[in-house]
Amino acid sequence: MGRRRVTLADVAKATGVSTTTVSLVLAGRGAELRISDDVQRRVRSTAQELGYRRNTLSVGLRTGHTQTIGFVSDTVASSLLAGNMIKGAMEAAHQRGFMLFCGESGGDPDVERALVEAMHDRRVDGIIFAAMYTRTVAVPEGLDDGPAVLLNALPAAYSSVPSVLPDEVEAGRAAARILVDAGHREGVHLVGAGPGLDDVPPNSIAARERLIGMRQVFDAAGVEVVSAHQCPKWMPEDGYDTTREILRHHRPRALVCLNDRLAFGAYQALAEAALSVPDDVSVVSYDDHPIASWVRPRLTTIALPHHELGAKAVEVLFAASERRRRAKSAPVVHRVPMSVQLGASVRNVSAPSRQSGDRASVHAHKTK
Repeated sequence: MGRRRVTLADVAKATGVSTTTVSLVLAGRGAELRISDDVQRRVRSTAQELGYRRNTLSVGLRTGHTQTIGFVSDTVASSLLAGNMIKGAMEAAHQRGFMLFCGESGGDPDVERALVEAMHDRRVDGIIFAAMYTRTVAVPEGLDDGPAVLLNALPAAYSSVPSVLPDEVEAGRAAARILVDAGHREGVHLVGAGPGLDDVPPNSIAARERLIGMRQVFDAAGVEVVSAHQCPKWMPEDGYDTTREILRHHRPRALVCLNDRLAFGAYQALAEAALSVPDDVSVVSYDDHPIASWVRPRLTTIALPHHELGAKAVEVLFAASERRRRAKSAPVVHRVPMSVQLGASVRNVSAPSRQSGDRASVHAHKTK
């Protein structure tokens, strides 16, 4: 058995003042109630010496606040890349004097419900319900019993809970603009999704929204995408196989890969075909995975703002709590910008090149 917990009465007895005085001082109300500086110093010193810790649960029952936030996710905590969402949320919470309690479900709905219930049992002041990748989720029963935010997720059915998402549509525009601004008007192929907006991996919000953004910019610039290839999984082997398939039928000038792992595989297939990046083929991608900085030349990619997403979720949670006290309001989707990380994988084809006269013409031909 552990040692007995130090109580307010223990601190009061050792200090020689009343339990009420100790409680007021440790709650930060000493100056407000004109308790002398000397008494306040002695109370705090004695509490520290005895190892007194406030019972946040009992304080929460009295005040309605425990200065804690629950963070429930599928596999965010164990994900190397998405784990920065927790770091962003934790730092934003600490800046407001709150602690972050994390629980991971592994995607099991029963565990998700149990975690939400456990957070409510511990009287957290709000819950962030997060997904490792952007997708629709079944909102666990009871999540909207208190202030809550969906992070990197949209509800599968109507929910009053607001959402925080990366701005994938603008990210799609950004990737397309990079190629258009570099003069690419022909030979553009998509690796990972398309040609239709429904030709995406199951439950992938990111893929669909990236396609929407790209289509807007390419259409406005008069660029016809030659081919687009849906990949059920966005792994290096999928990028490799798809790029080899493209090379059997076309001489690509530019590839837009729907994530950096696909781009990594594309690099390998291009190298095997004796094509260099970016002199022969420009490549642009998404996510800013560590792979992007490992490949040579460094990959130009649109970064997922994991840290910023976590921080924004805390901000929205506090705003949702305030709105909840005032009045019911319709749920809102908050979009977090995705920044361009420029590498050296895109060539400006508008500039003179020693290979400019050797380029074969490319005929528009769509394949799925």
